[in-house]
Amino acid sequence: MPLIPSSFPFRILPALTAAALAGVCALPALGDEAVPEGTPGAAGGARAAADAARTYREAHGPRIIEDFRAFLALPNVASNAQDMAANAGWIEAYLEDRGFTIQQWSAGGAPYVFAERSAPGAATTLLVYAHFDGQPVEPDEWASPPWEPTLRTDLVVNGGRVVPWLEAREAVDPAWRVFARSAGDDKAPVIALAAALDALDAAGISPSVNLKLILDGEEEIGSPTLTAILERHADALRADLMLFCDGPMHQSRRRQLVFGVRGSMTVELTAYGAVRPLHSGHYGNWAPSPNEILIRLLAGMEDDQGRILIPGYNDAVRPVTPAERAAIDAMPVIDGPLAASLGLGRTEGNGARLEELVMKPAIVVKGFAGGGVGDQASNVIRPSATASLNLRLVPDQTPETVRPVFEAYLEDRGFHLVESEPDAEILRAHPRVLRIDWRDGGYRGFRTDLNGPEAVRLAAVLDAMGGEPTLLTPTMGGSLPIYLFEEGLGLPIILLPIANHDNNQHGRNENLRIRNLWDAIEVYAAVLAAYGR
Repeated sequence: MPLIPSSFPFRILPALTAAALAGVCALPALGDEAVPEGTPGAAGGARAAADAARTYREAHGPRIIEDFRAFLALPNVASNAQDMAANAGWIEAYLEDRGFTIQQWSAGGAPYVFAERSAPGAATTLLVYAHFDGQPVEPDEWASPPWEPTLRTDLVVNGGRVVPWLEAREAVDPAWRVFARSAGDDKAPVIALAAALDALDAAGISPSVNLKLILDGEEEIGSPTLTAILERHADALRADLMLFCDGPMHQSRRRQLVFGVRGSMTVELTAYGAVRPLHSGHYGNWAPSPNEILIRLLAGMEDDQGRILIPGYNDAVRPVTPAERAAIDAMPVIDGPLAASLGLGRTEGNGARLEELVMKPAIVVKGFAGGGVGDQASNVIRPSATASLNLRLVPDQTPETVRPVFEAYLEDRGFHLVESEPDAEILRAHPRVLRIDWRDGGYRGFRTDLNGPEAVRLAAVLDAMGGEPTLLTPTMGGSLPIYLFEEGLGLPIILLPIANHDNNQHGRNENLRIRNLWDAIEVYAAVLAAYGR
């Protein structure tokens, strides 16, 4: 293990014990261990709030699940303005019932919901982000309709049995899962926060913070109007700390704080051959195949271990700091069990841990269109082929700096780049023509200090709930528009994820494990009650 600097938070070192590294299957639920009696101040408040949340949830669990069901039943593809307006209206009514003052903001895109609730005597303000839009769906790929929330005893791939909703009105098994679009990404925080406030109110516990919510209705399309929203409403959003409540938790199911995300941008590349389809027998190995042109190009961008080979692409990548290395080493090792559960015979990265690899950039081919397969395959050389690439960026890489490096690589490989469909004259004039289409919505990554005062304070609140120490994770692999808040508001930002790692976000049969929802209610209650003390 590398040397640990004097500034490293030694409270996380117990996670290096054999008990913490024992695997992903024998971990306690949140709050299973007691805090020593007499714990004063914020620590005692956190545990009392978590206990109150658990008591409330045990009494009202079916009602909470019914609220979640109603929210998930609203279609919410980000590009559908009418649907997003309906979701925003539902949220407004739901939060008004809990004493929030609500505004809906728009800058020409989907609505943002801003909600505010003050606490008597609170001197600290907490700003919470979540989003309520979702990715498009392919309903035929789902085991149940994506906007007809369905309870199952387990994952579909594990043979999970459908549970009738009538059964859930009597009692809810925390091992069950709710299947619907946005169950895991990212409607659950709205429900969990509301339930946490209900629990505190029922127990007579006053929140220690003034609470503000900014709920994004267009995150899944890159939050294209968020910059304008922040410019118009920066004063309303002022706070002492911002929590981003999005993304999956660590595969170990341990409580977790995350301090960074990767950035993201998408580019589509189209290679060209003849101006009309050609018989593959008559012209194969004479007329260039666009499919093969693209395949060779894409194969040269990375080696077999996923290391990007484009000259200059990695120049801005930050090295892992000693504190980040120690935090990674303190996390349970999950690579082996995770790979086995996913049916992977190998992983990339020359044996490096997943938590370290997501701190590096990645280029992923997310789609390829060059002809049919199976019964749709035909013996032709098609005029063009297109690949869609997702570029995951790390801090200090930006879309503005990556683009020229990427385009220079393509030109060095002999391609004439165009930004629109080329005509026959252009194709005749150049041996290799490549159309490059940079899609809107790209943004850079984000990473902040694990040892900042807000991080230490927040981690102490979570640790006071009991159980194993909170995991401190330098970077989450996914992407969020955090940098816009960092630039626009200049406030400390930490991620507090709640969804199960196997929630199938963006894919078919998206789900949330009910245990994760229950735990989120307790975590939120503890933070609301104790962070401002």
